[in-house]
Amino acid sequence: QVQLVESGGGLVQAGGSLRLSCVASGRTFSALSRGWFRQAPGKEREFVAGIRWIGGSTAYDDSLKGRFTISKDNVKNTMYLQINSLSPEDTAVYYCAAGSGSSLRAGYDYWGQGTQVTVSS
Repeated sequence: QVQLVESGGGLVQAGGSLRLSCVASGRTFSALSRGWFRQAPGKEREFVAGIRWIGGSTAYDDSLKGRFTISKDNVKNTMYLQINSLSPEDTAVYYCAAGSGSSLRAGYDYWGQGTQVTVSS
């Protein structure tokens, strides 16, 4: 099992920035693919970004690339999501995920509880 805990969400004004964190614990050696997803009210959960724990290759949703940056700290077993130029459309619960699959965009085995990001206009 892998446990994931997100933090860093909150209320921010449009145009601002946030950095979300996701700390992993447990059998993290199996969590070689990790990613961020988000779910806005009334919408399905969507892929935001993913990263390979070994090597560091990344993938982004094409519509979000440029404002979102995924990164990691292997020593701290922590993954980050930097979000710049926030808009109200970014309001959502942001989830981190981990797994051993080959895809960075889907197929994750473990999920965090989520952290709420609310952007005011």
